[in-house]
Amino acid sequence: MTSIQMLAIDLDDTLLRSDLTISFRTRNAIRKAEAQGCVVVLASGRIPSAMEHFARLLGLHKRPGYLICNNGTMIQESHTGKLIYEAKIPPKTALVAYDLAAAEGFPVQLYEDDIMYISRPNEFADYDQKLTGLRQVVVENFRAMVGNGCYKLLIPGDPMTLKPLENILQTYIGSEVTIFTSKPYFLEILPHNVDKGASLAKVAEVLGIPQSAVLAIGDSMNDEAMIRWAGIGVAMANGDDRIKDIAAMVTNKSNDDDGVADLIERYILGKEALPKPAGA
Repeated sequence: MTSIQMLAIDLDDTLLRSDLTISFRTRNAIRKAEAQGCVVVLASGRIPSAMEHFARLLGLHKRPGYLICNNGTMIQESHTGKLIYEAKIPPKTALVAYDLAAAEGFPVQLYEDDIMYISRPNEFADYDQKLTGLRQVVVENFRAMVGNGCYKLLIPGDPMTLKPLENILQTYIGSEVTIFTSKPYFLEILPHNVDKGASLAKVAEVLGIPQSAVLAIGDSMNDEAMIRWAGIGVAMANGDDRIKDIAAMVTNKSNDDDGVADLIERYILGKEALPKPAGA
């Protein structure tokens, strides 16, 4: 019997294949892990409405569970849709972030309900729309909207030009927010001390599950906090090299080769030994 009581899984490039589907093998492995007593939590940068389809595919709408959304700024019950936690960037801080990005020539995006609000059309927003299925709305006075506060700001752009902007943002507001790249071309700004790891800790506390019994799987830098916090942090074979360096282990297979299912079958359902939990 595995010692893992909670399995936290990122969506894009982790649980989801490149065509945004979840294989039958993976769905079956997750169901078997749950039958063995493992709680499954989906943890994504997506907003709730862009996660619900995948939660339903896994049957999480039928039983008590949790979705960590917006990279940790929201925690929602999977079976009721009830929001049990949320955090927003203070309006003044959000305005500074927007002004700095706009001054450097970058568009800015924010998300509410099932809509992606953008300061101006851009190719990265088009890709985001294809990825999430969210509707784009261009807001003429985007700054005024930002001034109302928001769960997160996303700044899309070429990775080579985003890095200098990240340095600027860290200099001016780094102590007031959480900043990271979710995909190489997406720079995200979240409230201070809010990330997937902090929200995963909240869910574990609610369920009375010890940190050492939590396994988290991800592929990108927005998964860093979750992978660091979990008793056992796992990086996907297709993941960012920086995440692989942080993780306790790396899957043998990529997201397109059922890497999550392979991990569950071998280490949670099977008899192969996991690394010792962090702090053990």
